[in-house]
Amino acid sequence: MTLINAVPQRQGAVGPRSAELPDGCLALAELAGHVLGRPVHHVRQSRSVSEVDRGIASRAELTGPNRAAQLAALEAPGGPVLTIGGDCGVELVPIGVARFRHGPGLGVAWFDAHPDLNTASTSPSGAFHGMVLRSLFGEGDAEFAADPALEPGSVALLGTRVFDPEERAAVSRGLAVTSLDALSVEKLYVHVDLDVLDPAEFPGLNYPEPNGWTIARLVAELDALAGYDVVGAGVTECVGTAREVEVLEPVLAALGRLLVSEK
Repeated sequence: MTLINAVPQRQGAVGPRSAELPDGCLALAELAGHVLGRPVHHVRQSRSVSEVDRGIASRAELTGPNRAAQLAALEAPGGPVLTIGGDCGVELVPIGVARFRHGPGLGVAWFDAHPDLNTASTSPSGAFHGMVLRSLFGEGDAEFAADPALEPGSVALLGTRVFDPEERAAVSRGLAVTSLDALSVEKLYVHVDLDVLDPAEFPGLNYPEPNGWTIARLVAELDALAGYDVVGAGVTECVGTAREVEVLEPVLAALGRLLVSEK
């Protein structure tokens, strides 16, 4: 049975709409529960922010009770987990736990306008949501670096269109790939940052970027993963209202088709 965890974290983002992330998370999680016919487990998260510390905004909040609550929620899931964020930083825990449980053969389909491959020393903003994937590779700040880490080349960036220089360099050295065809993995985690969508298609985006996908394109790309053993998924960066998120029902339904206990 799929477990739905609502994780309304906002401290990994610093943009003008970041304070709306908790409410966007709750609206999207309610819809996910309706679409998948499952109860939603609300993981308690502080809404407080703290100063930039060693290049990471709200470090104290991100490494404190917020993280502990997420870890506790994943102690015994009993099946695949759908995490509804919150900022992309919420993916550090469920992907890290999946890597621990499923071994080095775990891969990630990273649907996101951004590769999130910065470090504290290269991030232009100090926002952890732009560093989370780099941390999952075990690189960057030691308080966030995953151990065990994802294997280089085990993550496919999909719909990604805005790179900082250090992120391009990381891809060039093979840390992540840009095609599913380049993946050779046994299990798959699916990450969907809603900014993979075009802002004209869905306005409730925390960090919108032009020239994104349609909802229909995203659903088709998700359905194309049906041959993989999908062990978990996350949907992040929603600042949409309850009315706005209704158009995302097909996306949640597609994730539900992937998140089955047996293939």
